[in-house]
Amino acid sequence: MNEKWYVAAKKADFQGIAKRFGIDPVTARIIRNRDVVGDDEIRQYLYGTRAELGDPAQLQGGLEAASLLKQKIEAGKKIRIIGDYDIDGVNSTYILYRALTRCGAQVDYEIPDRMKDGYGLNISLLKLALEEGIDTVLTCDNGISAIAEIAYAKENGMTVIVTDHHEPLFEEVPEEDQAETIQPQTDTARRIPSPDGTRIFRLPPADVLVNPKQPNCRYPYKKLCGAAVAWKVVCLLYRLYGMEEEAEQFLQFVGFATVGDVMELDGENRILVKEGLKQLRITQNYGWRALIQANNLDFDTLNSYHIGFVLGPCINASGRLDTAKRSLRLLLAKDAAEAELLAARLKQLNDERKELTQAAVDLACEQIDGSTEANDRVLVVYLPDCHESIAGIVAGRIRERYGKPTFVVTNAEAEDEAKGSGRSIEAYSMFEEMVKCQDLFRKFGGHPMAAGFSLPRSRIDEMRRRLNENCTMTEEDMAEKIMVDVPMPINYIRESLVEELSVLEPFGNGNEKPLFAECHLKLLSARILGKNANVLKLQVANATGCTMEALYFGIPDNILSYLTDKYGKNEVQKLLWGKVNQIEMDLTYYPSINEYQGRRTLQIVIKNFR
Repeated sequence: MNEKWYVAAKKADFQGIAKRFGIDPVTARIIRNRDVVGDDEIRQYLYGTRAELGDPAQLQGGLEAASLLKQKIEAGKKIRIIGDYDIDGVNSTYILYRALTRCGAQVDYEIPDRMKDGYGLNISLLKLALEEGIDTVLTCDNGISAIAEIAYAKENGMTVIVTDHHEPLFEEVPEEDQAETIQPQTDTARRIPSPDGTRIFRLPPADVLVNPKQPNCRYPYKKLCGAAVAWKVVCLLYRLYGMEEEAEQFLQFVGFATVGDVMELDGENRILVKEGLKQLRITQNYGWRALIQANNLDFDTLNSYHIGFVLGPCINASGRLDTAKRSLRLLLAKDAAEAELLAARLKQLNDERKELTQAAVDLACEQIDGSTEANDRVLVVYLPDCHESIAGIVAGRIRERYGKPTFVVTNAEAEDEAKGSGRSIEAYSMFEEMVKCQDLFRKFGGHPMAAGFSLPRSRIDEMRRRLNENCTMTEEDMAEKIMVDVPMPINYIRESLVEELSVLEPFGNGNEKPLFAECHLKLLSARILGKNANVLKLQVANATGCTMEALYFGIPDNILSYLTDKYGKNEVQKLLWGKVNQIEMDLTYYPSINEYQGRRTLQIVIKNFR
C-alpha cells in the first residue's frame, strides 16, 4: 500500500470558534482543515444562502450574451443550443432550453454523439445548423477550445455565443521572450497574453465568450461548472425580462451538475449544491422523480453521494452507450408515464455500463501487471476494443489501483485514429502536461485532474514515451496522501457529534467527509457479511476498554490477507472465531449511527488500515 498518513495541523482557536457558532471543537477543527478561515467565511460555510452568490453581471461577457440573446429572440431568429453528452452538458442544455423557451425564443438543441461527433462543437454539426437556417449557436459546457469550428461558423455568417467553464488553450512563453510586449494576433484565434506574460491564451473568435476562466474575467469565483455558467446567463436574461426570481427554479439542475461534474464543493458551489438538494428533495420534475424512484432512493435523505454515485451515472450512461438526448428527454418529460419508461431505460444502461467497465479494468490490469508499463510513472494503456465511452471510468479505476496518472486509449471509428481519456492524481496536472506535447494530439482538452483527446494510432507509443520523459514526479509525489482531520479515540464518539457532522454536508470534491483515526485498536472478532461477501464486520476496542463495531466495505480479503502476512494464519483464524488474539491495527474511519429494529448504536466505517 503506497500510502502516507498525515494529520492536518492547521491552527485556530477551536474552542472559541466552537463557542461562537455552537458547535463541537472537533467540528471547528474540521472546518479549519477545509481552509475556511474567519467568522464570515465560517458563517457562509455553515449557513450560506442564495443571497451570497455573486452577481452574474460580473461574468465577462454575461450581460453581452443576455442582451444578444434577447435581441435574437425579439427578431425571431433561430437559436440552437449545442451542449455536451455528460451530466453537466445535459443539465446545461436543459437550463438554457427551458429558459429560452420561456422567453419565447425559436430554439432547439443538439447534443453531440460521443462516438460519431466526439466532444463539443464540430464542423458537421455546424454544417447541419447552416442547412437548417440556424442564425445563432449557443454552446454550453463546451466551446472554449473550438477555435477552428467557431471560425468556420463566423465565416458562414452565424452568431456564436459560448458559455463554458473549461480551461482555455494556452501557449507557454519562453522566459527570454516574456519581457516583450505580445500583441493580439489577427488569425482565427484571439491571442490574449496573461498578466504576468508567461502564457498566451488562445480563445475562439465567438461573438461573446462567457467563462470565468478566460483571462481578465473579474468574476471572483472561478470553479463553476458549465450548468452554473449557463444559469448565470439565464439569470441575466431573465433580469432583462423582469423575471429574475424565476431563475431560482433551475438550482436543482445546477446543483446536480456541480456534483456530477466533480467540481470543488467550496464557496459558491457549496451553496449551489445545498440549495439544489433542497429542491431535488421536493422536486416536481417528472424526470427527477422517476429516476429517484427507479433507484429506490428516499427523497427526504437524498444527498450528494446519491447524485455522484447513483443518479449521476444513470444520466451519464445514456451519453456513453446510447445518446445523451435520452437523458435530456427524461428531464423534459411531460408526464409521469413517459418519465418512468425513460428512467427505467437509463438504469438498465447504467447496469450494462458497469459490466463493460469491470471487464475493461480486468483486461487493463492483466496488461499492466508483469509488463514494463508497470514501472512507468504515467500509465498509457491501449485497449483497442474498449468502448471509448467508458475509457474515462476505466482510467479512474486504474489510477485508484496503481496510484498513478492514467490515460486509457481506444480505437476510434476512423482507421488511423485513437481516442482516449485520462484521470490524474493531485501531483500531476494532466492538462498542462498534455499542452507540453500538444503536437501529438489532433484534439484535446480538460482539467488538471481529467482530460480527453484524440491522436493517430501510430503515435500512442510516442505519447507514452514523451509523457514519461517529461514527468518530474518523485515517489514521494506519487504516494497517496491520507489526510486525517482529527486523531480521535472511539470513546469520544457520541450521537450528538455524529448528527452535528451533517452540518458539514454536502460532501464531495474539495469538501470530503471528515476522516478520523485511532492507532493500536485491538481486533476482537471478524465476520464476512453481505450477499456478495463484500463487507467485513469487526469488533474493535481501544486502550480505555471502549468497544465498537467497525465496518469495511470492499473486499474483505484486502484486510484479511494483510493481517495474515503480518500476524500469521493462526492469529487470523482466532480473529474469525472471536477468540483472544494478538492483532492490533491503526484505522482511519468515519463515525455513523446504525439503526436496526428501533435500536440505535454507534459504529465506525473503516476507510484505511495499517
